[in-house]
Amino acid sequence: MKIHILGIAGTFMGGVAALARELGHSVEGSDQAVYPPMSTQLESLGIGLRQGYLPGHLSPDCDAVVVGNALSRGNAAVEHVLDSGMRYTSGAQWLAEEVLPGRETIAVAGTHGKTTTTAILAFLLQAAGREPGFLIGGVAGDFDASARLGSGREFVVEADEYDTAFFDKRSKFVHYRPLVAVLNNLEFDHADIFPDVAAIQRQFHHLVRTVPRRGRLIVNGEDARLAEVLDMGRWTPVERFGIDGRFEWNARLERADGSAFAVLRGGRQVGTVRWSLLGRHNVMNALAAIVACAAVGVDVAAAIPALAGFRGIRRRMELLGEADGISVYDDFAHHPTAIATTLAGLRARVGDARVVVAIEPRSNSMRLGAHAEALAPALSGADAVVFLHRPELAWDAGRVVEAVRGHAEAVADVDALIRALGGLARGGDHVVFMSNGGFDGAPQRFLAALRGEQAGA
Repeated sequence: MKIHILGIAGTFMGGVAALARELGHSVEGSDQAVYPPMSTQLESLGIGLRQGYLPGHLSPDCDAVVVGNALSRGNAAVEHVLDSGMRYTSGAQWLAEEVLPGRETIAVAGTHGKTTTTAILAFLLQAAGREPGFLIGGVAGDFDASARLGSGREFVVEADEYDTAFFDKRSKFVHYRPLVAVLNNLEFDHADIFPDVAAIQRQFHHLVRTVPRRGRLIVNGEDARLAEVLDMGRWTPVERFGIDGRFEWNARLERADGSAFAVLRGGRQVGTVRWSLLGRHNVMNALAAIVACAAVGVDVAAAIPALAGFRGIRRRMELLGEADGISVYDDFAHHPTAIATTLAGLRARVGDARVVVAIEPRSNSMRLGAHAEALAPALSGADAVVFLHRPELAWDAGRVVEAVRGHAEAVADVDALIRALGGLARGGDHVVFMSNGGFDGAPQRFLAALRGEQAGA
């Protein structure tokens, strides 16, 4: 079968492309924004990419079109698909119909940490010899691709609450019918489709309704909004986790930066994690994954030591390199809570060293200004901040700049941002680029400038 994927460079749709290719389908795709690391992964799989949503990019002999949720009515490719009567479906529906039947699906949901938790879970299952299938919404350092079929019974999927497609406004995760659902956290996000946090809670409730009695709900016990979701109804055993709490599963920090912590079940220690990741949020991500492993019968005491070798996710506080004593990181943070927790983890590691943040408000919620009031407090862990305030941004960053602790400024383009950072950064600094998009290659360009190179040279 020949499949064309619209929105193929997105992290989820890129994973769908990898799975379709592994199933033996001929796969092609198009996207408006094609950039690494997903574009690199697709090219390595031999999947043809075309820039832009032009009707001519869809081969006339395509058997089906898989449509990403970034595309709407009025898009030229969408209109062509509809007018020509081509068979089409969503990525979530394709996954549910073509990959998940017969598997024990573990779905990882939450406002933050889905990608990291999914990768940790797949890694632990692999370490336990389970050979899981997975679809991770990012490129994991421990696997050749972000998705694979796997030969084991478990399939781990990053389960997003965002809507499915222009023709299916349900959250993607309701398609997956998991045996085990991980509920990592719940905050307001996706302001373009959800009016308030209650609307998101309703979607999480819909997910809970699909989990069978023989399954398991793995729930962050510290999250009051998730407790409210469970109060809406549950029919499945629940196991809660947290840090230094009174839950079924707990973590006890042994290092303030989160690089070492004990795992306790029912008050008894079952293992100690020592790894390279930082921050309280990553401790919670690991704990969620460990509990999910236990839910499907893994001996977690034997599996936990493997986390010492976990290499993390591209663009999650990824250290790109160092030059002139300046460390440069690339991070995906797209929400004030994620920004704050990421910086807190780095601060615990680097102590009094200066932290400089370059940030692009790019997610739909960020661009709409839904998180504008929370941005300055979230950035309190930084010593200096440079905002990329593109002309199309719907709100004025000036008020945020004024409220930031320490030095802050806004610039209109990436060239100006790199110049501003060049004037700010000095030896011993840690410079963190934060965006959930390509950022016009700014992290790589800045590092190249520090080294006196041309970016990409």
